[in-house]
Amino acid sequence: MLIRFIRTVLIASAITVTGVAQADSVKIGFVTTLTTPAGVIGEDMKNSVMLALEHIDNKMGNLDVELIMEDDGFKPDIGKQKTDKLVKQDDVDFVAGYIWSHVLLASMNSVTGADKFLISANAGPSQIAGKRCHPNFFSTSWQNDQTPMALGEYLNQEGVKSIYIMAPNYAAGKDMAAGVESVFKGEIKGKDLTKWGADAQLDFSAELAKARASGAEALYVFYPGKAGGAFIKQYQQAGLQGKLPLYTAFTVDSIALPKLQAGKLEGVLGSKMAQQWSPDMDNAANQRFVSDYLKQHGKYPSFYGAQSYDAIMLIKSAVEATGGNLKDKDALRKALMAADYDSVRGRYTYGNNHMPIQNFYLREVVEDSEGRWTTKIVKTVYENHQDLHASKCKM
Repeated sequence: MLIRFIRTVLIASAITVTGVAQADSVKIGFVTTLTTPAGVIGEDMKNSVMLALEHIDNKMGNLDVELIMEDDGFKPDIGKQKTDKLVKQDDVDFVAGYIWSHVLLASMNSVTGADKFLISANAGPSQIAGKRCHPNFFSTSWQNDQTPMALGEYLNQEGVKSIYIMAPNYAAGKDMAAGVESVFKGEIKGKDLTKWGADAQLDFSAELAKARASGAEALYVFYPGKAGGAFIKQYQQAGLQGKLPLYTAFTVDSIALPKLQAGKLEGVLGSKMAQQWSPDMDNAANQRFVSDYLKQHGKYPSFYGAQSYDAIMLIKSAVEATGGNLKDKDALRKALMAADYDSVRGRYTYGNNHMPIQNFYLREVVEDSEGRWTTKIVKTVYENHQDLHASKCKM
């Protein structure tokens, strides 16, 4: 392993990786979920961040990287507490991560109010893309509405006339439903927003029965993490495969697929989703990322991991563009805006609200040459797509 770490310290829920001398380092705080069932997502993000640091030899220009990783416990108040610690106690230069929109919304002001930079590696709530945009906020993922919008557009292209929607009842879930509804030209036969949080609803039998009875031509769902696996299992048990075609956003991914395959839940094969990234993307940065992740962990990385890997590379590009001058916030902001690095998704640009303008692809669950379930790109749905909330951003 090439990373020249001097020490690795595990303290409570925080993971600290320290360079040679604090004065000669760039300090990055990373907030994700490492406990609760949702911790499987945070683990993938952590693995990808560590791989990114290995790939850059733990250096950004002449500066060593000091990484402090914090567990938000899947709760907004804890996420904010950990963010406050990173900003006030650890005095980090950048804060990145954030799986959940409600955690990001609770934590954002702690970072931007201290004139630090916040890089979201996943959550992209409409509020931050619009009226709550900020010069020091950047995303390496997407705005929440965009992925379901791409899926809605594909459904239009396929001539689907009606759908049933299921999603968890929190900020991102509402955005995921709104994204499809804003584009889909057919009829919404019904919509269920289910309980979310640490005690999230995992029994979907009643909702699936309603979807079956609705007469919808297709079922669209958003259930990240453990909830996604529970949903797929119940979808297959309900005998809906082939009767109510499944379209998903952030439900079927490289985290869920190994477990679904082990459980022989073949109902997921052939299901479709939209995304800005896929493991099979043909560019050098992505090939290196996916290949090395597979070697280290024996499974494909997820989009959460890809976006986390990109977050480190975006920060590196800005640090190096400014010659390591972390006090020049204007220069750092300009360098971040340039997005001048080899993203695993390929080239993208930033909009006025600092959300990526990028392509979105239709992906399908398939079996690879070694028998592993994964996804492949079927077609491009959107090219250089900008989110709908950018016009509300006044900066």
